[in-house]
Amino acid sequence: MSLPRIVGFSGSPRRPSKTRSLVETIAAEVASHRLVRLDIFDLFDAGPGLGAALQRQDLTLPAARIIDAIEQADALIIGTPVYKGAYTGLFKHAFDLVDPRALVGKPVLLTATGGGTRHALVVEHALRPLFGFFEALTVPTAVYASDADFVDGHLAEAGILARVNTAAQQLANLIGAEAPKTETISSLSSISLQAVRQGAAR
Repeated sequence: MSLPRIVGFSGSPRRPSKTRSLVETIAAEVASHRLVRLDIFDLFDAGPGLGAALQRQDLTLPAARIIDAIEQADALIIGTPVYKGAYTGLFKHAFDLVDPRALVGKPVLLTATGGGTRHALVVEHALRPLFGFFEALTVPTAVYASDADFVDGHLAEAGILARVNTAAQQLANLIGAEAPKTETISSLSSISLQAVRQGAAR
């Protein structure tokens, strides 16, 4: 019996980044509730082949691997930094190349990071409509974290961590049977969840 596969995708063009750290923190929390396989990617993994591709067949292998993973996942954890009130251009370009029917009914947990609280509504005003187009099943609780919520690159604000727990539980409830925490399998694109504790810049 294969494990449900959760794919996390961070739309930050930097590594390390607070956005990836947030996605990884949520992934770890989901994995504490369910036996799953985790794969986490960001724009750095795609390399220059993503931005240079005008259509799907133009993608280089690293970029194509990410789009394929997003389409084939059983559930998604999606994150983006906020620039000028919206998601990054390359983040949107990645989803422009996703098959319009590939995410129908797929559970998706939405996250974003920004410099301050004024960007918090980007999740509702930009991300949720995007995944509404795909007819994805976005979980009710989204997670937004600002720079002040991180200490040494990892999420530290108690209220946001509580929201992470709520959102992760909602996603976990949609993707499979409960399993012992100690059996969780995580590949995280060959990078362990220890990265959550490393210093990060948005």
